[in-house]
Amino acid sequence: MRAKVLSSLRRLAVMNPFLTDLLFSILVSGVTLTFGLVLGNGPADPGYARRPLETAGVVLTLMVNLALAWRRRAPVSMLVVSCAASIVFHAAGYDARINGVAPLLALYTVAGRRSPAVSVPCILLPVVSLWHTALLGPAEFLWPNLAQTSVMIAVAWTFGNSRRMLVERNKRLTHLSERLRHQQEDRARRAVTEERMRIARELHDVVAHHMSVIVIQAGLARYVLGSDPATARGALATIADTGSEAMGEMRRLLAILRIDMDDDADGYDPAPGLQRLDQLVERLRSAGLPVEVSVTGSVRPLPPGIDLCAYRVVQECLTNALRHAGPATARVFLHYGSELELRVTDDGRGADAAPQEDGHGLIVMRERVKLYKGTVTAGPQPSGGFEVVVTLPLSSAHPDDRPPRTHGKPKT
Repeated sequence: MRAKVLSSLRRLAVMNPFLTDLLFSILVSGVTLTFGLVLGNGPADPGYARRPLETAGVVLTLMVNLALAWRRRAPVSMLVVSCAASIVFHAAGYDARINGVAPLLALYTVAGRRSPAVSVPCILLPVVSLWHTALLGPAEFLWPNLAQTSVMIAVAWTFGNSRRMLVERNKRLTHLSERLRHQQEDRARRAVTEERMRIARELHDVVAHHMSVIVIQAGLARYVLGSDPATARGALATIADTGSEAMGEMRRLLAILRIDMDDDADGYDPAPGLQRLDQLVERLRSAGLPVEVSVTGSVRPLPPGIDLCAYRVVQECLTNALRHAGPATARVFLHYGSELELRVTDDGRGADAAPQEDGHGLIVMRERVKLYKGTVTAGPQPSGGFEVVVTLPLSSAHPDDRPPRTHGKPKT
């Protein structure tokens, strides 16, 4: 029951603050008038005024206390009215022990809703009002009453100012929390966008390369199916192997998308890297593109991200050469030094083989390399053909102590 009453009062305070303050001022007025009537009908206390609380006294008391109804709308004016009516009330000869609470509540409100530049000068009003009541009391209690009223005034202002600081701090915290929420939402959106771009890059590299090989081999098998069954069977075998590899990489991508934080990542196939370069080269050779590979420098394991990036760059370049260069030989040069340098060239159609300005493959390649602070240079060669040069910074440099290594010979 009490919880329901408190909840109703909170809703009322939020919906109609003035009505809440009015009810509060009426309550304070009622308590003050009751206290004044009790003191007026009780035994006389020496040193205190004994003027009965008639109509004028009741009106002044209501002015002192009902002014609290405007504590939120006009706190400074409310303090002036309350203190002025209190001074007039006590100067008229009424009991000095009445109407001392409202000025303190008014000062608390001013300190809680106005800056110290405004509230500190306003302390003078309750000081005059309450010290006036101390002077009207018994002479033997003058200094204790002055000290007591001074402490009460200081406490009221301190509590009000502390409340103001707390409200301002809460507002700042709310504002900062809102900014933090917006920043977190922005970071989440950027993370989603980056993840979508990463998935798009992976899908492009997997689908574009493998499907290019499959399409070319399927066309070859259809062309020689009747005249050269052995070549057709070889083309179909290449299609089956390429399709199986594509399915394996697609399963790996889907597994990464479904992986949870508590899952054991060891159960998933690793991302491809330069250790699978031989398989890639053999697949392109079987598709009809002669490929030569040369490796210089100190061959060493690469960070997983750079390893995958280098593999995808070579895959994209060879796939473009297969699709666009026409009858040509592709050459892949790898150099391990302070940087990993990739150079893929072909002697095909040159400018005609260049990707479009907004081609997705070159865009994806540049995005991949940019992630690792590398550089990409692509364009036709003066002597014919097309060339792509990629550099990827490595964490440590090794001397060039290993001679060039060539993988196989071009298919004739």
